[in-house]
Amino acid sequence: MGRGKLRIHLGAAPGVGKTYAMLSEAHRRVERGTDCVVAFVEHHDRPRTEVLLDGLEQVPRRELEYRGGVFTEMDVDAVLLRAPAVALVDELAHTNVPGSRNAKRWQDVEELLAAGINVVSTVDIQHLESLGDVVEAITGVRQRETVPDEMVRRADQIELVDMSPQALRRRMAHGNIYQPDKVDAALSNYFRPGNLTALRELALLWVADRVDEYLKQYRSDHRVSKIWGSRERIVVGLTGGPEGRTLIRRAARLAEKGAGGEVLAVYIARSDGLTSASPKELAVQRTLVEDLGGTFHHVVGDDIPVALLDFARGVNATQIVLGSSRRKTWQYVFGPGVGTTVARESGPDLDVHIVTHEEVAKGRGLPVARGARLGRARIIWGWLVGVSGPVIMAVLLGTVHLGLANDMLLFLTMVVAAALLGGLLPALASAAVGSLLLNYFYTPPLHHWTIADPKNIVAIAIFVGVGVSVASVVDLAARRTHQAARLRAESEILSFLAGNVLRGETGLEELLERVRETFGMDSAALLERKSDVDPWTCAGRVGLGRPVERPEDADVDMPVGDHMALAMTGRVLPAEDRRVLAAFAAQAAVVLDRRRLQEEADQARALAEGNRIRTALLAAVSHDLRTPLAGIKAAVSSLRSDDVAWSEEDRAELLAGIEEGADRLDHLVGNLLDMSRLQTGTVTPLIREIDLDEVVPVALGGVPEGSADLDIPETLPIVAVDPGLLERSVANLVENAVKYSPAGKAVLVSASAIADRVEVRVVDRGPGVPDEAKERIFEPFQRYGDAPRGAGVGLGLAVARGFAEAMGGTLNAEDTPGGGLTMVLTLRAAAGSGPERPLHSEELLHPGRPGARPEARFERHERPERPERPEVRPERQVT
Repeated sequence: MGRGKLRIHLGAAPGVGKTYAMLSEAHRRVERGTDCVVAFVEHHDRPRTEVLLDGLEQVPRRELEYRGGVFTEMDVDAVLLRAPAVALVDELAHTNVPGSRNAKRWQDVEELLAAGINVVSTVDIQHLESLGDVVEAITGVRQRETVPDEMVRRADQIELVDMSPQALRRRMAHGNIYQPDKVDAALSNYFRPGNLTALRELALLWVADRVDEYLKQYRSDHRVSKIWGSRERIVVGLTGGPEGRTLIRRAARLAEKGAGGEVLAVYIARSDGLTSASPKELAVQRTLVEDLGGTFHHVVGDDIPVALLDFARGVNATQIVLGSSRRKTWQYVFGPGVGTTVARESGPDLDVHIVTHEEVAKGRGLPVARGARLGRARIIWGWLVGVSGPVIMAVLLGTVHLGLANDMLLFLTMVVAAALLGGLLPALASAAVGSLLLNYFYTPPLHHWTIADPKNIVAIAIFVGVGVSVASVVDLAARRTHQAARLRAESEILSFLAGNVLRGETGLEELLERVRETFGMDSAALLERKSDVDPWTCAGRVGLGRPVERPEDADVDMPVGDHMALAMTGRVLPAEDRRVLAAFAAQAAVVLDRRRLQEEADQARALAEGNRIRTALLAAVSHDLRTPLAGIKAAVSSLRSDDVAWSEEDRAELLAGIEEGADRLDHLVGNLLDMSRLQTGTVTPLIREIDLDEVVPVALGGVPEGSADLDIPETLPIVAVDPGLLERSVANLVENAVKYSPAGKAVLVSASAIADRVEVRVVDRGPGVPDEAKERIFEPFQRYGDAPRGAGVGLGLAVARGFAEAMGGTLNAEDTPGGGLTMVLTLRAAAGSGPERPLHSEELLHPGRPGARPEARFERHERPERPERPEVRPERQVT
């Protein structure tokens, strides 16, 4: 019996409909007469999924006792005994209860497939083993239940079950996925819109790559050499010249015109390594193509047009982009050129674009590497063996004469040895000395420089010819071997260098240290200057050698452009090392440029943040100061008025209002001054470790009694915040939520811990805000809906977000399940104060499973008695 076939329904997250799709497929198969049974399907109390189980035969499950509880798992033996044509097995990545036949469910599936049973299963993208780190970075949850990628890749069919994040969250809010008491926790943790969007992208990209593998395998199995234009793949042929940047940008524009366009830049080098492009230019072009979303490839081939076309057809490319030839007119006598040959041989299924550029007909000007040289010690030994070896051989053969033929072979051995050690010239000298000794000692008449028998003249001539030929071949082989070893070492160095630098894993000092170690130098420095007349400055230096102020003072200097150079001290490098040194110098320049661009980006970001906070501060001054000032002015004017006789009680009430307004102004002005100094860089937030229940209850003092409920668990980790800024942010959020909540609906202020973060959620049941307006409500001077002008100018949320980001946190708006708006304030947990381990997504959503923790129990904290603050009206913004 052959192996069964595996079909997998792949989804981005729980609830997208994988099990539903699998059961629907089972019903279709049963209607066609297929013997299909349910080996294991978990409906999770979802009514629509549970209904689909009716009418399908279910194999009884096996019950297992574990830690005092009884659990059910798939009975593999029962399924094998039943031997259906198709078995439905849900949750491929599930971990079986200890005591089961196998540790993992995918291992159970392997047994069914080996027995010839076809299996239909389900799996989420986050359970693939290779994506564990990526999913943890996105969601903050480490997936303990994983399935090997190879298991999924070997599936005969993979069907993507897709659903938009918004639709999935609606299904969750309507109770179609989990029980109502778990909906809020799921929506605020794992099922956030950002998490779902990222997981959906992972699933789509993984399936797209798998489809591409299927297509390549089909083309290979059926020997399809014709290009199939399933997607635009554009190959850019690079020569290492400056025109490559123009070609890459033109190819990127071509790729943007079609859906799913892909750019592949390829540089083809000769196999002997004797010609090479500018390493600096290739490094720049590699960075450019990767920044534009393409890939860079290095291919070896002696026939460039053939190698380019083979590469294009191998990757199923649809277009080739080449530059107009840089050769001068007279150089066309050597052939039509690469562009013309590629266009002629491309065939009807591969379009070739010849792009003009500024380097046309200016000449190639590519550097040519010299052949490898033998070491001085080897050359000396070669001369010693070549000259003294025949003499020593003649002395040894003086006692024993083996015949002219044998004597010639022995002398030929000396010639070969001289060629192996010293190359061609010592071998020629050895052949000359050997022929003279053969003539004098072993060719009649002996001990004379004449030859009596003409045959011996031919023999000695053949000896010299064979010696020279063998010496030439051996010398060439020795040089090629030395050259190959050197090129291999160079390629390893350059591969390591390019990989690390292009991935951003190497800083300038680390790169210079790598240069110094590679060439065995005392020190290495990258020097630069603004113009030809400006002094040199050091951008980076490593090593203990003497400091170098100018490239001319160094033992080795490698220019990088017009105003930059790599300078090293210690020894003088041979010419053949300068090619690798040029690559290091070019990469050092790229690293320096990247570092400066990052610094400029950081400065620009800081300036933008400062401008944003400055705007919020100025707006806050005009908004939040007006109300208490107006109250103080009205109270003072009333007290000074002679038209009204105020009683002692009225006078005391007016004075209390003045004092209350002054206190509010003092508190507000203090916060504004702190933020003003913060955005100018003169002071930093006073970050300290504190419990949320020390700050959040205080922030609720300004809202009416009973308008807000507090739900802060005692088990939350300590947060690293500025208490004053946090209090102000929460107060603005709560006051804004209370304003828009309907009568009788209290605002809920809750908190939860996720990985290394703590979230404070302010939940109201008001009218809510559309998705397109959720960002605009945080802009100053924006009011949402028909809020009256007297309600404020719309700065409460802008100031709250500014304070949150100043503490290193974030503030975002989400929909409240069932209607309303939820403000999510994310804060950093203090180091070492997080939970014992991240809460697993399956444990959060299925608390009854083995290993799940009990649900956290929250205790309500009473707000402390505080004087009621004057009303502040932060506003829900957006016009």
